Order: sequence, then C-alpha cells, then structure tokens
Amino acid sequence: MADALPIYALYALLFADHGLSSGQISLLFAIWSAVSILAEVPTGALADRYSRRNALVAAGILQGAGYACWIGRPGLPAFAAGFVLWGLGGSLVSGALQALVYDGLAAVGAESQYPRVLGRITAAGLLAQLPSALAAVALFAIGGYALVAWVSVGCCLAAAGLASQLPEPPRILDADDAPNLMATLYRGFVLIHRRPGVAPVVVAVAVLTAVDGLEEYFPLLARDWGVPTGINPLATLAIPLVGAAGAALGGRAGVQGRPGTLAVLLGGGALLLGLAGLIAQPVGLVAVALFYGAYRLVLVYADAKLQDGIESSSRATVSSIAGLAAEVSVFGLYAAWTFGGVLLIAAAILVLAAGLPRLLR
Repeated sequence: MADALPIYALYALLFADHGLSSGQISLLFAIWSAVSILAEVPTGALADRYSRRNALVAAGILQGAGYACWIGRPGLPAFAAGFVLWGLGGSLVSGALQALVYDGLAAVGAESQYPRVLGRITAAGLLAQLPSALAAVALFAIGGYALVAWVSVGCCLAAAGLASQLPEPPRILDADDAPNLMATLYRGFVLIHRRPGVAPVVVAVAVLTAVDGLEEYFPLLARDWGVPTGINPLATLAIPLVGAAGAALGGRAGVQGRPGTLAVLLGGGALLLGLAGLIAQPVGLVAVALFYGAYRLVLVYADAKLQDGIESSSRATVSSIAGLAAEVSVFGLYAAWTFGGVLLIAAAILVLAAGLPRLLR
C-alpha cells in the first residue's frame, strides 16, 4: 500500500507542467535529499530506542501530508514543503523496516530467510506500481493531477493504518545496551568503525541505494524520448516490473551471491542504460528496464550482507547511517543528470560496478 501511489508515476510531470525547469526539479530532489540527510540517522536511533512499527506509521502520515501540500497550492514553495515532509517520512522508514523484518525473523530462528523475504518485499513494492500506474492514467483523465494526488494521500493513510498492525517482537534491553538516544547513535557509529568488514559494505549499500534516485527521472526520460504524458505511466511500467523480478532473484541468491558476478551484472546493466541514452527513442525504455532489474538484484544482496554483519540493538541505526550516506551520494546523481544526463550516470555506475567486488568481498 505504501508503494501503490498513483502520484509516483506523474509527480515529475506535475512539476514540469507547472513551469519548473529541469534545474528546479533537480533542486526539489536535492531538498528532499537534504532533509533525509538531517533526519536519517536520528530517526534510525529513535526506531532502535523506541518502536520500529510506530516509525512506519508516522512515515505514512507525513508522506500523505506532503502530497496534500503539492496539490493545495501548486508551485515551487509548496512542492519544496511537500518534499520536506516526504523526506522526514522516508527517513523514518529507512532502517526501521529492515530492522523490523530481520529481528522479526530472528525471533523465530529464521534470520537466514531475510534475503528471500527482503526480495519479496522489494518486489511487492515495485509490482504495486502496476495498479498505481493504471490508476494514474484513469485518475488523470478524470480529475487531473488533483485527483491523482488526493487518492495518493488516502493510500498513505491506509498504509499507516496497516503498519500499526504489524507484529513487533519485544526487545529486552540488557546492561550493555545504550541508555539513551545519543548513546544509541554513538553505538551505531562505533560498530561500523570497529567491526571488520562492515564499513565497506555500508559504503556499497549507500552508493547502490543512491543509484535508485535515477527512478525519479524515468518519466522525464520517456517524455524526452517522445512518449506523451497521457500514456507515460504505461510506457514506463516495464521498468518496475523487471526491477521486481531482479529483486526476487536477488533474494533467492541470498548471501551466497558472488561479488564478481554481481559486478558483471551491474556493469552490464550500466552499458544497457548508456545504450538507451544513445538511442533516445521509446524503444530505449526496454534497455532501461533491463538495467533496473540487474540493479535491484545487486541491491538486495548488498543489503542482506549488511544486515548479517550488525547486531539487533544497532540495526536500524546502522541501516540509517547507510541511508544517510546514500542521501549524500545521491547529490552526485542529481548533478550528473543536470550536467551530463543519462550517459554520465551510466558511466558512473560502471565505475561503481568495478569497485563492487572489493567492497563486498
């Protein structure tokens, strides 16, 4: 429900149709990331210290409020305010979701199933874009951007209600656990610094997660390549579907995946992305979809490797630290898009693929 939002397929076009330039749209994405940078780690520590389930509930409410801002008074200030609220909501989810799932599995002795479950969660979220894209087309035809946005607000509130019903295993703090929020934050940073092999995996997860910022530009790519706004959500529909397949395959590979193989997959995907940019025609969306599937497979593996290397009491905090690094890294993606478009981004992903075996070894 949290991902079945019709506005996802159209919000970049909403900004463009209200007169925003590519630079202004990238500025909005940068504001979104800046808020996430400031809130990412504190919200992860809050989830570790108090409740990961309640963090997901609050996230849905904040995200819905952000979309209400967008449609209440469309314009650059309201769009920026909406991204501030969305950024706060996203930071509450980051780390808390992974921690809730991993510890929930660990409570029944099934933590080895985390990659498979994470792959299914990721795939379900991406597959949710299928009905939401179809809904976006229908809702836009009936009531324009306003109806699309208000339905998305309702979906966010429904997601918050469902999140309140998720099981959360009880966590009993012992004498070694951090006594307050600041100590929880400190403990997470210390774990990354002192535990062998964790820091490189945090870097890998962060940079890989930042690549997902490219998803925001898929509708703009389609329009630049000649796809009309009315069918834009349908034209880009194959991208999340192939991404879902990649995530599911990544879950099956689990922690036995070989970093060298994953590097080849990511590098091959980057080459396909660059080829799509050279073609610059609607058919290039097929290559974009194949890239996205390979990317999602690699991301599931990297996240599973990170979760296996950290302990329960700092799980959401460390995951949020990786999320913080991702939000910092995504500024590079926004800059690359502004100055070099999809070709420069594809080249950067190739460099990342080359370094992946060393980070995940």
